[in-house]
Amino acid sequence: MTDTIFALSSGAPPAAIGVVRISGPGVRQAIEQLAGSIPEPRRASLRTLNDSEGRELDRGLLLWFPGPRTATGEDLAEFHCHGGRAVVSAIENALATIEGLRRAEPGEFTRRAFANGVIDLAEAEGLGDLLAAETELQRRAAQAAAGGALSRRIEGWRGRLLNLSALVEAVLDFDDEDDVGGLPEMFHVELSALAEEWREVLEAPRSERLRDGVRVVFAGPPNSGKSSLFNAILDEGAAIVSEEAGTTRDVIERPVGISGVPFVLVDTAGLREDGAGEIEKIGIGKARGEIEKADIVLWLGLEGQGPAGSWEIASRCDLEGQGKSSPDHVVSAVTGAGVAELTGALVTEARSLLPKPDAAALNRRQHAALEEAHSAVSGIEEHSDPLLIGERLRLARVALDRLQGRHSTEDMLDALFGRFCIGK
Repeated sequence: MTDTIFALSSGAPPAAIGVVRISGPGVRQAIEQLAGSIPEPRRASLRTLNDSEGRELDRGLLLWFPGPRTATGEDLAEFHCHGGRAVVSAIENALATIEGLRRAEPGEFTRRAFANGVIDLAEAEGLGDLLAAETELQRRAAQAAAGGALSRRIEGWRGRLLNLSALVEAVLDFDDEDDVGGLPEMFHVELSALAEEWREVLEAPRSERLRDGVRVVFAGPPNSGKSSLFNAILDEGAAIVSEEAGTTRDVIERPVGISGVPFVLVDTAGLREDGAGEIEKIGIGKARGEIEKADIVLWLGLEGQGPAGSWEIASRCDLEGQGKSSPDHVVSAVTGAGVAELTGALVTEARSLLPKPDAAALNRRQHAALEEAHSAVSGIEEHSDPLLIGERLRLARVALDRLQGRHSTEDMLDALFGRFCIGK
């Protein structure tokens, strides 16, 4: 990290304001060359920015943040300029001419913050989710992770493990002393409580479900009203509606946020055994696959013939003879009757399937690390040798360290920070 990096950190131009961020050991040199002198730290200063030949580029605000108390842990500056394409390009080109400065790669500012200990890996992953958040629930959960809620909980777990390890070390170091016997009862009580807490976190919904959305699949035979109901909930003509059987031959997905909850609505081909052509059969196969992946299946076919656990939907309450004896919901895509009630029920059910915003929701990588920690402490009661117990506690601490990114491979870090935008 000997290079000094720069990038546009605000939205793509044209915009009212453009923020060009610089981070690294050459920030002072860049400020002096473009703005003439170093301003007072952490106070906005109005400056005229000039290129190397003294030509004016723009007038804007300059903020100077000397490291290490910065967002990246090193010297950092921001030029708040006019957000036109030509202005931003001129400032970036002027910076590129300064020796030791280069354009930043995607996520490089955040990666430097991680490398310099400003944030840990769990916070960095939360920040990545925050940048991608599209619904209120996603934003709240990602904000909590980016703000260190999960990291603080991990630190608490690590502290408790260290206390348990200290008790084991006392037994190992002073087992020949009269005032130190075996492991105290509090050791086993605390270890059991910690293992139970980890088990509850591991059994909770993972963050991927919140990020990807709850999958709701519309299923049933041809002409059962799947596409009409799909369109009614979306309030758009996403799926072709026709009385001709087999009109929907492929899977149609639409991500949508309803009451701040992320969903993926999936319309599928009508399920039937006879009369389907080759292309329609492919669509039917895809439909069955979507049903298996669904979080919620809305069954619009004959009552009792849907997948186990599916919601029975009477989809044409505006027509006579189209009802079910005991449906979960009665709707009409034509009149809109019952659609709001069905949508509300979907939101309620989805909230029960998603992690709570204030909970420690783990992603796949974090889940695997905590699972290792849980596995390491599980079964300790079966061992009486303090050496074996101490080793298991050490393995659990190593797993927690990996959870926070204290032991991370470059490939994993490349994959994480590569999905950030340039300038972040």
